[in-house]
Amino acid sequence: MSFGLALGIICAIAIFLTGTLAGIFQKGFPIVNAIAEWYIGYAPTLLGSIIGAMYAFVDGFIGGTLFAWIYNKLQN
Repeated sequence: MSFGLALGIICAIAIFLTGTLAGIFQKGFPIVNAIAEWYIGYAPTLLGSIIGAMYAFVDGFIGGTLFAWIYNKLQN
């Protein structure tokens, strides 16, 4: 569960910074648009970055928890 939480936080920060910095510097829109295909509402704005960060946290948490669970099962 801790690994899932850590990965969720890292994913959320990465997606938030990607969207926010794309909006500030007016670059990287193809990357933001590619991510927006999966995360509805994600855009290079502050609100869009917050929405994307929430999606990324959930994805990272589920993926990290699942990965850690499988890893621990294979170790036993």
